[in-house]
Formats: sequence, structure tokens, C-alpha cells
Amino acid sequence: MFEGILSLFRGTATPSETPLPPADVQHALGALLIRAAKADHAYLFEEIDQIDDVLAARYDLNPVEAAKLRASCEKLEEAMPDTAELAGILHDAIDPVEREATVAAMWSVVFADGIEEEEEDKLLHEVEAILGVSPDVSKRLHDQAMNARQRGS
Repeated sequence: MFEGILSLFRGTATPSETPLPPADVQHALGALLIRAAKADHAYLFEEIDQIDDVLAARYDLNPVEAAKLRASCEKLEEAMPDTAELAGILHDAIDPVEREATVAAMWSVVFADGIEEEEEDKLLHEVEAILGVSPDVSKRLHDQAMNARQRGS
């Protein structure tokens, strides 16, 4: 045990790495929500809280389960640089109604901090196109999320 502690100070300890979560629908959705939150180069408590709420509601999870899923999704989001690949997982696995719900959830995360940045807008439009959500529907979902945030403020 003492050698293990010393190896930490010497820099010779090998960090134990947590394996990546599977790139399934739940994790892909969580990763996209996280990517939307981080698009403006800030990952704020309000956004994290909104992600947890979305995951809890979407997958019938309690708050602790939702937070654990989000933490797992954070690892996947960091490991998968290609947004199109994440969105493609969802496109292939969910129906059009769920695709729209996914876009609505992403907009709710974008507006969680009360500010819509250009980077967030660009990311959402990329995901909408991959998911096959029309610009008209996307605009309606955007406006609904923005109005919900303004009413909640």
C-alpha cells in the first residue's frame, strides 16, 4: 500500500480508467444534450440541472439515476468528437416524434442559462438536419423553449 502511495508522488501510478459507456440511444441523447450545453464554452449548473431533468423524464429515472446517466454521457461526449455520429445513432433508432422531442430537449438545455449563443444555434441546426426535423418545426420548437424559459424567469 505504501508503494502505491509513493508511486502517485513519483508519477508512475497508472490511473484507473472508467470504460466508455455504450453508444446507445440513452447515452447518445445525453451526450448531445451535454454538447448543446457546452457549445458556448460554458457548462453551467442550470444546464446540468436541465439535462438531468430531461433524462429523468425521458427514461423514467429518479434524480440520482439521471445524474449517474449524465455523468456517463459526459464521458461519451468527450470521447466522440463527431456530432453527426451521435445524432446518427438517434436518427436510426427513434421515430420522427422522438426526433422532434430530442430537438425540443436540446433547445431547453440551450435556454437553461437564459442566453442563446451563436455556437449553440449552429450546433442545433446541424443536429436538426441530421435528425430530419424540418426548419419550420425546428423554429416552432426553438420558440417554445425560448418562451418557456422567459415564463420561468
